[in-house]
Amino acid sequence: MSQHPLGTGRGLRRVVAAWGYSVKGLRAAWAHEAAFRQELALSLVMLPAAMVLGTNWMERAVLAGTVVLVLVAELLNSAVEAAVDRVSMDHHPLAGRAKDMGSAAVLLSLLLCGLTWLGALWSALG
Repeated sequence: MSQHPLGTGRGLRRVVAAWGYSVKGLRAAWAHEAAFRQELALSLVMLPAAMVLGTNWMERAVLAGTVVLVLVAELLNSAVEAAVDRVSMDHHPLAGRAKDMGSAAVLLSLLLCGLTWLGALWSALG
């Protein structure tokens, strides 16, 4: 079995290295992606609100999960955009399609989040 090119090995060393790469990715998203910063700021309000608004663990998990899903979609969209831009800055229909699809994933996650929260608020106020 070949070793990872970065020499991270197996076991705990690999887990620690993976954690480091994840933190590096979050820092890069914070530094380079305004949409991620905005969504993260909103999540700092919405995640505690999910704990208050939800009446049981399932409702809290669904409300929090939709917020986290938006962040995940934004990270994946940013990764697609960075990879496409790394390959070429020239306009190409497939590059445009990849970026548009990433953006659509973010939109769908935002719609799911918004509709879920509207339903929860409607239920709480009704």
